[in-house]
Amino acid sequence: MKIRGSGILLHITSLPSPYGIGDLGPSAYRFADFLAEAKQRYWQILPLNATGSGGLSPYHSISAFAGNIYFISPEVLVADGYLNEDDLEPRPRFPGKKISHAAVCRYKERLFQIAYDRFRRRSRRKKQAFQNFADENSSWLDDFALFKVLKSHFALKPWCEWPEGIRKRKPRAITPLKWKLAKTIEMEKFLQYIFFRQWSSLHSYCRSKGIQIIGDMPIYLNLESADLWSHPDIFKLDASGRPEAVAGVPPDYFSTTGQLWGNPVYRWDVLKERGYDWLIARVAHLLGLVDHLRIDHFRGLVAFWEVPIGEKSAINGRWIEAPAVDFLHCLIKKIPCLSLIAEDLGIITADVREVMSLFGLTGMKVLQFAFGEDLPTNPYAPHNIIQNSIVYTGTHDNNTIKGWFDSELGRKERARLFRYLGRHVTHDQVSWELIRLAMASVADTAIIPLQDILGLGGEARMNRPATARGNWQWRMLPGQLKPEITKRLRDITEIYGRA
Repeated sequence: MKIRGSGILLHITSLPSPYGIGDLGPSAYRFADFLAEAKQRYWQILPLNATGSGGLSPYHSISAFAGNIYFISPEVLVADGYLNEDDLEPRPRFPGKKISHAAVCRYKERLFQIAYDRFRRRSRRKKQAFQNFADENSSWLDDFALFKVLKSHFALKPWCEWPEGIRKRKPRAITPLKWKLAKTIEMEKFLQYIFFRQWSSLHSYCRSKGIQIIGDMPIYLNLESADLWSHPDIFKLDASGRPEAVAGVPPDYFSTTGQLWGNPVYRWDVLKERGYDWLIARVAHLLGLVDHLRIDHFRGLVAFWEVPIGEKSAINGRWIEAPAVDFLHCLIKKIPCLSLIAEDLGIITADVREVMSLFGLTGMKVLQFAFGEDLPTNPYAPHNIIQNSIVYTGTHDNNTIKGWFDSELGRKERARLFRYLGRHVTHDQVSWELIRLAMASVADTAIIPLQDILGLGGEARMNRPATARGNWQWRMLPGQLKPEITKRLRDITEIYGRA
């Protein structure tokens, strides 16, 4: 990402689709066409990982490797012969602007069953591609499919409450269940095959248009994930599989009590003894899906905020050092041509900056953080941004620019913003004024959330950190990407040398 360029941040869920949630179907290809026409180089997405039944957050994953099957496009399933047009009906009246997760799950799971049944009737020759996929990905796919089926078999109980032989993965206990549940296990593998096939097709199309995908790797996983069940030794769990400590962050810009994420933290000593094999395999897998990889909460690789189990907030945690330098050296030996982005927002100490500098990692700069009392020296202010960075107007965790301007920007901050711009701007002008600042900056890359390109307000915000409700639901409406927006984005991209 050393070539000057720009792109758009838009998660798959936010694409328009008649099936209740954005997917890997026609609207994704149309969005790639829009990016190419507007002369963008990058499409940044949020994690593609499978999420649990509890919600939409791509940062609460049940697998480090499996894809989100609800991104599977029904239209592509029809085109590939797994569904007929009639199978798509009856279709619920999904809400247009928001995602109803429960309704999407009910509808798509019915389609998945039909598609799998039709797949089973295919000839052995036509099933060979699936079998090749299953064999090539067996190192994670076997455990994931079994875990997901066992969760249903045990009525969604936490895996630490499963029978001891199953919990501890004893072959004598597991083998009979594998035989009993073989068809359901194969269906889970089939759905992963379909997801990766559809994703690969979209990614290839983006490349043909000159668009590179920036992916995202959550640093932690849910306790209820296939990886914790299959690799409990690399996480801080007790003998019964319950966490001894959990992750979070101390009080920050988003919360005065910090953020208690609740994810189990790593046993870095065990990872180091194993040569970081699982973590390196995870990075390699994701880099096989995208062109560049953002590591969420990168500072957790250098030192992480560990909170004792039972705490109600993240205040009483402590920093624990992690072997970032050793891990990154091992990672580079295994994957020499790495393209990593460090999410270095929040409390960033000198040791984190030193690691980033040592490995030449690209960091992030967010303009919404720039206009405090320290504006002249603020590292997020456009005049202080360095070349090896990605500048954002905001991220998925921020309000939109218009929402920030209307409800979060104090009187003094607003005055500093106007002084910096050299004039007063209105509610309707502010989004593109900050887009201009980002595009004009010296940063190699500028990434703009689509909500800011569309000039949307706080109602279009993607996530509110430290809150559990109402997140990850925003969707673009069909027809919102009008030709005048394409032209405006193309013009500003060209004038600032990012085309």
